Amino acid sequence: MSRYDRWNGILELLAQEGRLSVEEASQALDVSTATIRRDFDQLAQQQMLMRTRGGAVAQSVSYDLPLRYKTARHAGEKHRIAAAAAELVTPGAVVGLNGGTTTSELARTLATQSSLESGFTVVTNALNIAAELTVRRHVKIVVTGGVARQQSYELIGPLATGVLEQVTLDVAFLGVDALDVDLGASAHHEGEASVNNLLISRADQVVVVADSSKVGKRAFSRICPIQRIDTLVTDTELPDSEADRLADAGVKVVRA
Repeated sequence: MSRYDRWNGILELLAQEGRLSVEEASQALDVSTATIRRDFDQLAQQQMLMRTRGGAVAQSVSYDLPLRYKTARHAGEKHRIAAAAAELVTPGAVVGLNGGTTTSELARTLATQSSLESGFTVVTNALNIAAELTVRRHVKIVVTGGVARQQSYELIGPLATGVLEQVTLDVAFLGVDALDVDLGASAHHEGEASVNNLLISRADQVVVVADSSKVGKRAFSRICPIQRIDTLVTDTELPDSEADRLADAGVKVVRA
C-alpha cells in the first residue's frame, strides 16, 4: 500500500469515526504501528488531523478530502462514467465542468475523443482542468475568476460570477459530493455549491457525473434541486431502487 493510499484510508476512517487510535488504524490498514505513527505526524503537519496521545482526531477538513487524496477512490467506475458522459458531447459544443475527480477524468476523456477533434469549448472554475486542457489546441478554455480552494482546485466567490453571467452552455457536467432525490445535488462547501449552481443555471442540459457511493447521500450545502438535473451518469453498482426513485423524479439514469 502506497503512502497516499494509507493517508486516504486514515482520513476516511477519521471522517467516519471522528477519532482513531494508532492500533485501530494499524489493524484496519494492515500496516505497522510505527508506520501509522509516522503517517499521523505527517498528516498533522499538513493540518489534516490533530494528534492526540496514542492516536488522532479529525479536523473539519478531513470531511472534505483534498482532490489529490480522492483520485484513487472508485477509479475504475470514474473512468467508465467519463467514457459514457463523453458520448453526450457533440463537436462544437460549449461544455461546463466544475471541479472534482470525476469531472477531471471526463475532461481528459473529452480531450482525446476522436469525434471532437474539430473542436469544442470548455468553461470551468477548476484550475487543474484548465491546466490539463490548455495544451489541447482543439479545446477553447474559458476560466472563471475567483479564489482558489485547495481541497478541490475550484475557484469560488463573487469573482466567478462575472464570467459565468456572460456565457451560455450546451451542457454542464456537475461533479457532486452527494445526490439525493429529496435534497438534490449537494457539496461539502457552500462556496463551491454557490458557483456550481450558477454554472448549471447557464446550461441547456445538466448532467451529474457521480459514482454510486454518492447517491442517496446528503452533504452540507445544496447545489440545486433534483428537478434541475436532466441526467445522472453513474456506475452499475447503483441499486435499482435508487435508479427507480431518480427516474420517477424525472432524471434519466445511465449506468456505465
